[in-house]
Amino acid sequence: MNDGRPIEVLLVEDDQGDILLTKEAFDFNKVRNRLNVVNDGEQAMAYLRNEDGYTDAPRPDLILLDLNLPRMSGMEVLAEVKADVALRTIPVVILTTSEAEEDILHSYRLHANAYVSKPVDFEQFIRVVRQIDDFFVTVVKLPAKGQRS
Repeated sequence: MNDGRPIEVLLVEDDQGDILLTKEAFDFNKVRNRLNVVNDGEQAMAYLRNEDGYTDAPRPDLILLDLNLPRMSGMEVLAEVKADVALRTIPVVILTTSEAEEDILHSYRLHANAYVSKPVDFEQFIRVVRQIDDFFVTVVKLPAKGQRS
């Protein structure tokens, strides 16, 4: 269970409509968590490693990762995050339109913490975001800020 502090969420998504939906879902759900957004896999890795314009980026407590990204796929990002000793403790939720069994299996083999198919319907999308938030903020015990590497 979280100590009541807002958590930092990194959304890695290139579709502007899905970014807007996620922001609206956070607003609709009155989610206090801070949502930071990057638009491709290379930006995600720069953000996570505090490089290339992201030197002051906060370390995320949770990553929401799309699989279909330009420049570096979500699978490549997931593999790099989980292979990096400094990043691997960050929970990664795959949030994607893909329902392909091979994507699901591959994501879990790369140690994704959860795989969620994006609902097309706004109300269902809001419910999914709320469930992710409830689980990772009220149920799951996340490492303290200073204890993550």
